[in-house]
Amino acid sequence: MAEEKAPPPAAATPGGEAKAKDAPAKVEGKDASGHPWVESLRSGVPDSVVSAREYARQVSVVVAREKIAEVARFLKEREDFRYCVDVTAVDWKKREPRFDVVYHFYSFSKNDRIRVKCGAADGQEVPSIAGIFLAADWSERETYDMFGIRFAGHPDLRRILTWEGFNGYPLRKDFPLEGIDTGAAVYPEEWPEGAGPGPNDPNRKVVS
Repeated sequence: MAEEKAPPPAAATPGGEAKAKDAPAKVEGKDASGHPWVESLRSGVPDSVVSAREYARQVSVVVAREKIAEVARFLKEREDFRYCVDVTAVDWKKREPRFDVVYHFYSFSKNDRIRVKCGAADGQEVPSIAGIFLAADWSERETYDMFGIRFAGHPDLRRILTWEGFNGYPLRKDFPLEGIDTGAAVYPEEWPEGAGPGPNDPNRKVVS
């Protein structure tokens, strides 16, 4: 019986690594300014739509920051996007405006979703939609807690994952990976206000 031969090794690069398969071509989104939802929004909330793109059958609309509450109400009442899936943000750090506040709305009747974004400068407030979508209450609090973006008109805007007095906003690009002085006592009965474990405390955790 003839001995089976092993398959030839993959072609190697000068560094000795096997050559990776060619990466698939990047698929670009297409302009969605003529999409029915976008046209409806442009008509229903004048001067709200800045731009719109469609990628992988998902429509993303950039709207004016001051119009976001009107946009949310219109999408809920006129286009039947009755569920606010999430409110979050993206920190571009060196861009102006620095942040994108991102909303995902879902329509049960359409079985589809739409993404809405608005820009916000550092320190600039964004109108709250918590009075329109109850589910946005905690999502806006989380966005405030992690990015420091304040939502004007929110009924109870306070931290939700960290504690009051925490120093900084953990999902900002300039928040140090090694951590910072929190500015508050985790266990006030053990450590004084504004402090944490001392350098010689066996419970101190340091991120290297």
